[in-house]
Amino acid sequence: MANILSIETSTEVCSVALTSEGQVLDHRENYEGQTHATLLSQYVKEMLDYVRSREMALDAVAVSIGPGSYTGLRIGLSEAKGLAFGLQVPLIGVNTLQLLTVSTMFNHFIDEERVLYVPMIDARRMEVYTAVYNPALEAMLEPQAMILDEHSFDALLEQDYTLVLMGNGSDKARQLYADERFKFIAGVKPVAVDMTALAEKAYREQAFIDVAYSTPLYLKEFQATKPKNPVIGI
Repeated sequence: MANILSIETSTEVCSVALTSEGQVLDHRENYEGQTHATLLSQYVKEMLDYVRSREMALDAVAVSIGPGSYTGLRIGLSEAKGLAFGLQVPLIGVNTLQLLTVSTMFNHFIDEERVLYVPMIDARRMEVYTAVYNPALEAMLEPQAMILDEHSFDALLEQDYTLVLMGNGSDKARQLYADERFKFIAGVKPVAVDMTALAEKAYREQAFIDVAYSTPLYLKEFQATKPKNPVIGI
């Protein structure tokens, strides 16, 4: 087992956790949104103060690499890269969709034999970032940006699967799917404390990402939006 500092900033939640041998030693979370730039560095400092006060040593830094908010992912990965480089420890990238899936599997009992997990992160309009995973966390549908419609998951339903949907994009799906084979789990958010299992697994397998050249998993190109009330004459 290892001492790992985990950073999660892929959605409106800003969170950091310090784990050792799979146990959470300390963590910080803020759910108010738009706080990543102001809070993340302070949260990291507090975790490092904990490490130093107990004469521990970090073995790795883990960070959510997306998909999710462009700004949040950039802030989180930049902080994680700087930390890993400065401490000369490896960097672990955690897929946010897998994180939502693992959090749901660990915290919610699903009494179904043929079940698949469908994490969803809100994009724009009826679009979500999503994937489909089986209980072994094998991708039945690879991560992608998807515009939801009534038939998006017909192929899986035809195979008699129950689909468990979670994440802040699943509210869009509620409007479309009344079939009882869709199960919605409310309130599942990607947070650093839930990165523990995935980060530990990556550390054991030495599945590290490049500190210098790794980039977030955006899934689609960034599109700037125009302000609703542009200022004229400046």
